[in-house]
Amino acid sequence: MPMDQAELNSDQVLKRDIPWETYMTTKLITGTALQLLRRYDKKTENERAQLLENDGPSYIRVFINILRDIQKEDTVEYVLALIDEMLAANPKRAKLFHDKSLEDEDIYEPFMRLLWKGSWFNQEKSSKILSLVVSARSNKNGLTANGEGSKKKITSSDDVLKGLVDWICIQLKKPSHPNRSIPSSINCLATLLKEPVVRSSFVQADGVKLLVPLISPASTQQSIQLLYETCLCVWLLSYYEPAIEYLATSRALPRLIEVVKGSTKEKVVRLIVLTFKNLLSKGTFGAQMVDLGLPQIVQSLKAQAWSDEDLLDALNHLDEGLKDNIKKLSSFDKYKQEVLLGHLDWSPMHKDPNFWRENVTRFEENDFQTLRVLLTILETSSDPRALAVACFDLSQFIQYHPAGRVIVTDLKAKERVMKLMNHENAEVTKNALLCIQRLFLGA
Repeated sequence: MPMDQAELNSDQVLKRDIPWETYMTTKLITGTALQLLRRYDKKTENERAQLLENDGPSYIRVFINILRDIQKEDTVEYVLALIDEMLAANPKRAKLFHDKSLEDEDIYEPFMRLLWKGSWFNQEKSSKILSLVVSARSNKNGLTANGEGSKKKITSSDDVLKGLVDWICIQLKKPSHPNRSIPSSINCLATLLKEPVVRSSFVQADGVKLLVPLISPASTQQSIQLLYETCLCVWLLSYYEPAIEYLATSRALPRLIEVVKGSTKEKVVRLIVLTFKNLLSKGTFGAQMVDLGLPQIVQSLKAQAWSDEDLLDALNHLDEGLKDNIKKLSSFDKYKQEVLLGHLDWSPMHKDPNFWRENVTRFEENDFQTLRVLLTILETSSDPRALAVACFDLSQFIQYHPAGRVIVTDLKAKERVMKLMNHENAEVTKNALLCIQRLFLGA
């Protein structure tokens, strides 16, 4: 696409002078349409608001007829910019498209055509207008809405919703525009996901995984808005079971936690916390949240001064729910939680022979993840208590696991423990020595 076309914006388009008289002479618009356009075009927002108040559906009819009958690019862009401006000033005007008097007009068709065959400017405007207009229809339960019971073939709202979901997924996979495709498609999706049928078709189109990469910390105003709208989409999907299954198998949860940890934008934090609240009781989300350190993050969020009551309620709810989850965890889950957070202390299980007998094989899960984190603590922690407990736990693993010595040697633990034998803290040196003895002498 030519660069000037790619960067075209409404302000530039609305500066054009469109030869409405010529269109009337060539019978592309009627005399009535010309009168309406003369009254409306190039007028102030207040004057236009009055005209739309008095005769809104007539203007909608004129705009739709122009888009249907006139192919000239300059004019098509101009009318799309006019409609976009009209809806941006007051989104409730989308209801005008569903007025009784427009029952026999195919209100969606021109926009659907431009969504697939138009320039980027036309696609972007059409997607935005369609999302607002289709969402404003009064009957969403599958009974006939505007024009859908008429005799002639009229584009139905189902066609529009399906077409928009297809368009959004394509834009997210292979953006037509380098920096506008993704924000525009997410903006439409956030408007449309309130509809159950859209949730369903978005999940069927494998759309959930396209959202996950967009959940990442934001710095600029634009990226914060995109992050907010992405989180809005994820929150809306968290009410829909099939979408929750997709979220569970993706990197959505760790990414949301990463964002909420560092975000100061209240509207973003609020949406993520409300999403966590929805997911907490579903599947293994509760245990995953505990694993990823969410209880500590919730504590620090609760300590901040938020003004939003819903956010404060959701944080309290989440805090209670996570505490319940921790209570339900098995002793090994609790142990693993301690290790992953690096908060090692002499809680009873460390010195309990039954704990080690029953759970030693669980250290093999995820390619010895818990054991590897224990070794990382030995290398990186500056807390003498954590170092002493880590050395002791390593000696217990060697004692109780049939291949303990071999595994610990393969993971290069010996060098790390040897260094700690000269530690200034007596508790650390004592447990490092015990660990080395077990490593050399076996259980």
